[in-house]
Amino acid sequence: MQIISTKEAPQAIGPYSQAIVSGDWVHTSGQIPLDAAGQKVAGGIEEQTEQVFDNLEAVLRAAGASLAGVVSVTVFMADLAEFAAMNAIFARRFGEHRPARSTVQVAALPIGARVEIAAIARIGA
Repeated sequence: MQIISTKEAPQAIGPYSQAIVSGDWVHTSGQIPLDAAGQKVAGGIEEQTEQVFDNLEAVLRAAGASLAGVVSVTVFMADLAEFAAMNAIFARRFGEHRPARSTVQVAALPIGARVEIAAIARIGA
């Protein structure tokens, strides 16, 4: 296994890694709307979702993967009433690629985030 760490995404805020590579697979930790310096982005669900995708792309890139290789995504949301806004950004960022996905509403997320996304991707896909 290989631990992935990049300065292009926020550092883990607990005892875990940004991602782990195992064989041809990368498993990202859930990304929240912090910029690379660790500051929460201003704005609502749209701005937060964009930042989460920026972070996911940076972590995947550091592991030799990309959004195109993502096979599964888990989305955690503070309020499913914001699903349509998150989903529009999700669709745009993935383009024609459609990974498997689970989306759940949770009672709370770290730093008061509105959204957190974790992914599993195949390297080189």
